[in-house]
Amino acid sequence: MPGAILALLILLVFALYLFPDPGVARVKYKHCGSSFCGNVNITYPFRLKTQPRSCGHDSYELVCENNRTIFPMKNGNFYVQDISYSDETIKLLDVSLGNDNCSIPHSSYPSYPPFSEDNSEFSVMYLVNCTMRINYSSVYIGAFRCTNAPSSSQPPYSYFLDENTAKSDFYESCTVEAQVPIMLANITGLSAFDIYTKLLTGFQLSWATSYYDYVWLRWDSIGNVLRSLLSLLLLPLKIFIRGNVTFFEADHIDGFYKGIQILCVAITGILLLRTFLGIICLIVLVRRKLKRRHLSMDDMIENFLQSQNNLMPIRYSYSEIKRMTDGFKNKLGQGGYGSVFKGKLRSGQLVAIKLLNKSKANGQDFINEVATIGRIHHVNVVRLIGFFVKGSKQALVYDFMKNGSLDKIIFSAENNTLSWQKMFEIALGVARGIEYLHRGCEMQILHSDINPHNIL
Repeated sequence: MPGAILALLILLVFALYLFPDPGVARVKYKHCGSSFCGNVNITYPFRLKTQPRSCGHDSYELVCENNRTIFPMKNGNFYVQDISYSDETIKLLDVSLGNDNCSIPHSSYPSYPPFSEDNSEFSVMYLVNCTMRINYSSVYIGAFRCTNAPSSSQPPYSYFLDENTAKSDFYESCTVEAQVPIMLANITGLSAFDIYTKLLTGFQLSWATSYYDYVWLRWDSIGNVLRSLLSLLLLPLKIFIRGNVTFFEADHIDGFYKGIQILCVAITGILLLRTFLGIICLIVLVRRKLKRRHLSMDDMIENFLQSQNNLMPIRYSYSEIKRMTDGFKNKLGQGGYGSVFKGKLRSGQLVAIKLLNKSKANGQDFINEVATIGRIHHVNVVRLIGFFVKGSKQALVYDFMKNGSLDKIIFSAENNTLSWQKMFEIALGVARGIEYLHRGCEMQILHSDINPHNIL
């Protein structure tokens, strides 16, 4: 059931996107009313720059200067001569032509917002600048309004070309400066005077009745880039339902690249932020897991020590262990489970302190060693005097055997030899210690690592 509701909501969103109510926009902007600039009535979808953005589309923003309405566009500015809201048409005039001087048009056919021209008497001619004068050509029509203008006798030389001019008729010395709209089917055979006479009457365009009949592609911000990608994603469905759509790119290719760069930066930033947050979360989880494991180990050790409070070993603090070893200065040896340091108790008794490695500081092993050795009291077995435990730091305090281990005598470079009597005493002591471990103490202990290194 929840899946069906979700699917229904998605279909509803698509329906609103593909079939917007044409009256919704007009009702939305109705409260703004009408404004005037000169004799031009301005209302939805147009609005003045001084009006709130909610009064019209950003694409149809107008400016009122010196009581004249100007339509600023990316390809140039145009005077608004008239707006017919019943026919949905707008009549425009190039600003440079409306100044009543010798200037030539430099504003191109508006590519933004989307317009259409249904009039057959409409075309777009090319304005080209050439570094060389072109004489005796029926294709190139001089574009100077005033023959006595200083610029008409020196480069660059400006010409009008019909929009149907073949590519082969474009000279390499000429560059296209603008695509000028004119209310003529073509300009072939006309003079500059005829062309300017028609240009001064302006040209008429129709704006989009349905704002959503266009696929809007805007690349100037992250939001517009994502919106444009969504439009392209839904394009097949939109074409299937609406029949046909018109592509419209609000910005030139530079804007596209800018939008892609913004999108790439945003995606990279999101990925980096996600990675950074992931690393932080991983560190926090690992720390919590280790802390929980240490707390569990500490609880296990503490519970054992509380239950075995009749044991002889003394519990020391870390500061006491450090003071006994004088800051761990005198190291006796290194083993697989840690390092052994020489120390001294307050009573003056010498001790050997085994500081367990953190990687080997298993709580269960520590408990086993304290539980077994702490109960052993025999002259031939090394006595556990005390211990220290704090988190991952663990240490055991044993009697110190000043003569060291048997292996140091056997493998000594000084060729020290033991008398038969001494070897007999050592063997007898080892046998008595093993016999005690097997039969004499409360729990039977099997020592499986009898070697010269462990015989002190």
